[in-house]
Amino acid sequence: MAKRKQKGTSCMFDIKLIREDKDKVKQGLSAKNVDVDIEAICMLDKTYRQQLLELDDYRSQKNTINDEISKLLKEKKDPQEKIAAMKKISAEIQKREPEVKELQAQLNTQLLGVPNLVHDSVPVGQASENQTVRICGDLPSFDFKPKDHITIAEDLDIIDFKRATKITGSNFILFKKQGALLERALLNFMLDVHTREHGYTEVSPPVLVNRASMTGTGQLPKMEEDMYRVNEDDLFLIPTAEVPVTNIHRDEILKEEDLPFYYTAYTPCFRREAGSYGKDTRGMMRVHQFDKVEMVKFVKPQHSYDELEKLVNNAEVIFQLLGLPYRLVLLASGDLSFAAAKCYDLEAYAAGSDTWLEVSSCSNFEDFQARRANIRYKGKDTKKAQLVHTLNGSGVALARTVIAILENYQTKEGDVLVPEVLQPYMGGLKKITR
Repeated sequence: MAKRKQKGTSCMFDIKLIREDKDKVKQGLSAKNVDVDIEAICMLDKTYRQQLLELDDYRSQKNTINDEISKLLKEKKDPQEKIAAMKKISAEIQKREPEVKELQAQLNTQLLGVPNLVHDSVPVGQASENQTVRICGDLPSFDFKPKDHITIAEDLDIIDFKRATKITGSNFILFKKQGALLERALLNFMLDVHTREHGYTEVSPPVLVNRASMTGTGQLPKMEEDMYRVNEDDLFLIPTAEVPVTNIHRDEILKEEDLPFYYTAYTPCFRREAGSYGKDTRGMMRVHQFDKVEMVKFVKPQHSYDELEKLVNNAEVIFQLLGLPYRLVLLASGDLSFAAAKCYDLEAYAAGSDTWLEVSSCSNFEDFQARRANIRYKGKDTKKAQLVHTLNGSGVALARTVIAILENYQTKEGDVLVPEVLQPYMGGLKKITR
């Protein structure tokens, strides 16, 4: 994989878009229900550009006077008047440079708070405006009252919620026995599908990342309170493999002929869920640590929305092979993440709780992450490098997928049938029993 380093990181929203069409930006912010003072950013940008222009003028004057001094010395003429003028200009430059640098830092900070704009195909509104695109698979029917996953797991002794709480705290999981085997089987099964059938390259990234990585993918600065942070080293436990995998190519220029890049990775994921007050946190519904297989794409801009549909299909295959009913939901603008331009959620049906559980999100970030992480590509005959488009999707998240398997495959006797595709990964086990 050929590549070369590129110095410097943009790490911000495209200021040119604000300069050229601030009304469009305001509409995009309104669609996402995000409050950012675009007028204040415009004023700060105007001040910064004016100060930079004046600083550049002083630098130009200094260069001109320097040339004049050199000429006077060659002609053996007195350069003192020019030297005095040089000192005066140099002092002005020395005074203005930190001021301009501070203005630029302030502008960059403000731009980091501007989310990605919404694609035209996304419905405008809050979560109530989300659109169900399709429902796939038949909902299971039982001749008994189905149990929820907590009861099933405890009856089968495959998940120990109480001891997990003792070890760490609430909303953590201790898989055990056939529950741990089921977890491992799911991970290996999904990685095999994505690498062998969908053409992804498997990577195993660090689960601790630096601030630049979190900023590049858009988790920081907005969502820092939801992250687990190692204060001494200013490192973060990853909320998703999207973060380290996307940052594989941070500050790089990729070869156009090498695109697209497809990566898949299994990692544990960590989220404080600081904003989950009032949501269902029973059992495995909303946990602080969970396993997930992620898919990440780096593609050319003209292909990114076709690649989004392919990404969704890759995630759907997992549910189809597992025999789990699911629905595909197009998120409305107000339900999109900070970085996404368009996102589909895949929700698996769980019979015991009679609910749809989000188990995958597939997003197109267009060039939003690439701009922040400075990821570009260049063709052989191209003079200027361009920003790639990045996409990512869960392929898929396990805690809730395990819920769906336990609740949909339960039997009247209290056992859980093992989906056929998982049986080879579980030593031929066909049924989970106590």
